[in-house]
Amino acid sequence: MAIAIALSSKPRYVCDMPRKTDARARAIATAERLFRIQGYAATGLNQIIEESGSPKGSFYFHFPRGKTQLAEETIDPYLAKRAAAFRHVSANTTGDAPNFFSQIFAAIAAEMIADDFQYGCLMQNLANELSPLDTELTKRLALGFAHLTEIIAEHLRGCGFAPARASGSAAALVAAIEGGRTIARVERAPAIFGALADIFAKGARDLPPKKRTRSGTRSAASNGRGRVSAGRAGRQIARLRETE
Repeated sequence: MAIAIALSSKPRYVCDMPRKTDARARAIATAERLFRIQGYAATGLNQIIEESGSPKGSFYFHFPRGKTQLAEETIDPYLAKRAAAFRHVSANTTGDAPNFFSQIFAAIAAEMIADDFQYGCLMQNLANELSPLDTELTKRLALGFAHLTEIIAEHLRGCGFAPARASGSAAALVAAIEGGRTIARVERAPAIFGALADIFAKGARDLPPKKRTRSGTRSAASNGRGRVSAGRAGRQIARLRETE
């Protein structure tokens, strides 16, 4: 319970304990942190209540279905942060798919290093533990992953990817990020993100020439199978003339 101390015109709270007005937000933030570090099953309600400083009575007022409801309500704030991060990278890499991929992986690696590799992806953790058992949660997670995938696909279409390739590459990127987080946590090292960045960036640079829209655009005549030498072109013209 929060304890006010009348030392000024505004109440203070011992040990930064929350007022009832922010108990709900603190419970959600604490649950997100613990679910990302420990997973859903290993996190108990008592731990969430204690670490968030939420009064037990108000906790059940805000979350009458208990931990299940709390898990569902952590998804939207977490998704908003992920989406904002992706859009920030997109805005800084307009028309440049290789740099977009590199910056996405670099940002995630930096985040994991800063957090000492303690944090997994909230949506991945919940999907692994709860998705088959909770229809509502499964729908929220599916919509969340689809939202992130579309942000990436939209950027790639702006880089010249055909719609089908943009969607496929975006889905592959989301899957790679989730798998990369798991490997980085196990290895306690960010090397996997560098490897993934190289693979995705190379794939973007190998985009068929007619789809390239920025400074990397090359004509078919100067790239790969489309290359035609001047001598060969001359011989073809000569043969055509002989048949006239």
